[in-house]
Amino acid sequence: MQGASRQAARLLERAQAGEADAVLTEVDSILREPGGDLAAMHFVRVVVFIVRGDLRAALDAIELMLRAAEREGSKGWMACALSTRASERMRLGEEDGAEYDVDRALRDLTAAEAQMPDDRDPIAAVNARVGIAVGYQQLRLYELAGPQFEAAYEISAADPAQNVNRAMWLANLGEMHLHWALELYQVDEVAAAEEHTALAEWFAQRAVDEGDTSYRDYALLMTACARADRNDPLSASIDIERYLRICQDQGISPAAIAYSAPFRAVALKRIGRLDEALAVMTEAVASLPADAGWLITAATQRTHLVMLEARGSADASIGLRYGDTVAAALWRQRQHTLHTANTLKSLELLRAQHEQATRAADLDPLTGIANRRAFDRAVRRAQKLRNAAGATVTVMIIDVDQFKRINDTLGHPVGDVALRAIARALSAVVRDQDLIARLGGDEFAALLADADPAFGSTIAARMLAAVRELPDSPATVSIGVATAPADELGEALHRADQAMYDAKRSGGDAVREFVPLAD
Repeated sequence: MQGASRQAARLLERAQAGEADAVLTEVDSILREPGGDLAAMHFVRVVVFIVRGDLRAALDAIELMLRAAEREGSKGWMACALSTRASERMRLGEEDGAEYDVDRALRDLTAAEAQMPDDRDPIAAVNARVGIAVGYQQLRLYELAGPQFEAAYEISAADPAQNVNRAMWLANLGEMHLHWALELYQVDEVAAAEEHTALAEWFAQRAVDEGDTSYRDYALLMTACARADRNDPLSASIDIERYLRICQDQGISPAAIAYSAPFRAVALKRIGRLDEALAVMTEAVASLPADAGWLITAATQRTHLVMLEARGSADASIGLRYGDTVAAALWRQRQHTLHTANTLKSLELLRAQHEQATRAADLDPLTGIANRRAFDRAVRRAQKLRNAAGATVTVMIIDVDQFKRINDTLGHPVGDVALRAIARALSAVVRDQDLIARLGGDEFAALLADADPAFGSTIAARMLAAVRELPDSPATVSIGVATAPADELGEALHRADQAMYDAKRSGGDAVREFVPLAD
């Protein structure tokens, strides 16, 4: 799967570099190829639609990605799909209020976060971590976004193929702390805001040190903004102006650098250049991008009022008081959302622990496949199907030949290794919807849904060969096979057991199918 992820990463770079249409054609072709219907490729389609601004198409593509990730058992791509769905739904909600649903987004984000610990695909893991971080940051849950960006950085640092991304995640952290500081200033938490501008400078400087030229100037703009309210407002004002102009010349989105105006005005005001500060904010208000987001918009408007108030405007003072009231209400709403998110995270953890305990109760501890409890429940479930009388099911009873002699002559540890190898061999030849279980000792069973006698015979022959061909293993198996309607599974299991003993009496290493005497 990692090969597909690497290919997807290259396609993503092209899609985000202006080749979205060509990439869509290419990935659609890949998805139609045998074995190409993979979550990583579906994610490329999702990103293409996001780049093209088609959010509804992106959301439809995410549903296909979710199904692919579930088929593959990829926790990383599943988390990536869930977090991207949360972010894109929130973006759609900003365009269409009827679509705005914070609770739904939080459920997706917490579910995505719960998926992460087991994923081994670094590209899937990085995209998932960043997706979760972006979703939390959209909700202004900086406390939850930061650790995800940091985790993405650590994964990228450990994966040589992702070295370029390291500066990106550090820059994201710097930007996040600057936004956090802007919001704290609006609720008069000055000391806390300054702590976050210090953190912003630290992360941004690391991005400068570790990144290539594409991130250097943007990160330097952040370091200059971070100094505006602390130790060096003069050089901060000069550097903000310098790197802002460079970023503009590089074509960086105006919305992405709109946060710099309030910091530049604060630096100018602190060095006694109030007229220049007011001019900066007057221009910033007039040219504020429509997609700057409410936080940058509010910070820009508020800083403009601060400069006007410093010039003695009574109207500005009234506007500030009103703005402060609104900012306090929004901060309380943020705290409520944070509490809800933490509650959902706790519930998701409990749910995951419960599912893990349930799975453990259904697994054989030696071989890792289903145990008798899980097999018996699957049989009962099949018998209760609405169309049980018309559903054909094949069952197998599989017994290891002369297993006692293996234990007696080679030892129980070798016998345990043999059982684990046999379980893997049997599992490898069945379909995803089929069930292999260890009933106990050296006895296994298989339940094949919607399988006629011919298909059951084919699978049994493959099982026999797979066990026979195990390296360094003397084990063989005897297999009894029976096919019946699902509502007659109990009798079919008895018949398969009889057929298995017939195979053993013939010398083992054989398959026997139960055939009624009347036939």
